[in-house]
Amino acid sequence: MQTSTTQNGINISDLLRLSAIPGVGANRLRALVTHFESPTSVLEAAPRELIRVEGIDKKLASTIAHYTAGKVFAEEQLSLLNKANGRIVTLWHDEYPEYLRKIYDPPPLLFALGTIAKNDKYAVAIVGTRRPSAYGKLIAERFAKELSEKGIAIVSGLARGIDTAAHWSSLHAGGRTIAVIGSSIDMIYPSENKKLAACIEENGAVVSEFFMGTKPDPGNFPRRNRIISGMSLGTLIIETAENGGAMITASTTLDQNRELFCIPGNITEKYSIGTNRLIRDGHAKLVQTVDDIIAELKSSLRPILKFAQPQAPVVLSIFEQKIFDLLTSEPSHIDVLSERSGLSIPDTLVNLLSLEFKGLVRQLAGKMFLKA
Repeated sequence: MQTSTTQNGINISDLLRLSAIPGVGANRLRALVTHFESPTSVLEAAPRELIRVEGIDKKLASTIAHYTAGKVFAEEQLSLLNKANGRIVTLWHDEYPEYLRKIYDPPPLLFALGTIAKNDKYAVAIVGTRRPSAYGKLIAERFAKELSEKGIAIVSGLARGIDTAAHWSSLHAGGRTIAVIGSSIDMIYPSENKKLAACIEENGAVVSEFFMGTKPDPGNFPRRNRIISGMSLGTLIIETAENGGAMITASTTLDQNRELFCIPGNITEKYSIGTNRLIRDGHAKLVQTVDDIIAELKSSLRPILKFAQPQAPVVLSIFEQKIFDLLTSEPSHIDVLSERSGLSIPDTLVNLLSLEFKGLVRQLAGKMFLKA
């Protein structure tokens, strides 16, 4: 809940009033507050003082000085924010994400559920298609888990598919994750991810630059993507078509001079075209393991990097090894595994469950199995 109306001398209500004025977008809002040092001072300034700020002409200065509807807008926004148990973090507050502050167009206000921790600046974004293959989903879960285990926060967009897999995997690994959404925080989208958003709120934050009551309009998502990359040291893309939304995140990542990573994919698959092209054209680094990402970001991550303790190798029986060698990252039915291994279906199932217990195999619906 927004418990304070002031952050570092910035009156939240006055900042909302100022942001409601027609013609005062994010760029002018930043310029005005920086010049006058507070939104309250901007609202109290005379037109002749306002025009001293770059981008403010006489007409807009007059509008700012005489606009009265902003107060009602601010009250409505704060009321909706409190109902959602949310908060506002301003560009001028210490909690504002450090790396997001450095992009060329940082949002002046972030509406948030949960908290943005100091160490959340050590983050990697994971994004990709809403229609991942079993392989893509598995890779998203694996990379999110292993990065989280090293103390690295996972940033994504709460979308179906790769985003959802990355968020859940980070939470299950006990890590922190940030969801940047293309609607307001009181209109979680997609609706089936409301439970996920609630879990993220307890172990990270759901954030948006959009005013309360904003629906998930398609035009919002490209703007959302620059925040995903802006909050992160680098972005990992897992499966995307050449015109997929993740390609926009790739573009913002490069524009912000952040590291771009891609998982290579099957050249015959539609949702590998984007990632493979980014690698081919030299825009992204090909990664096969989390260590490939760590190697590129090591100097930035050094203060928090957690290195897992060496673990004893897993010992497999002859039959477990035989079945494990038959498995790949693509699902196989138990009947096929039984036939290829020469074991009965009950014996195959027993060994598969043993492998699953050891964390080497994952079972899907319909008695389908794949390497974890």
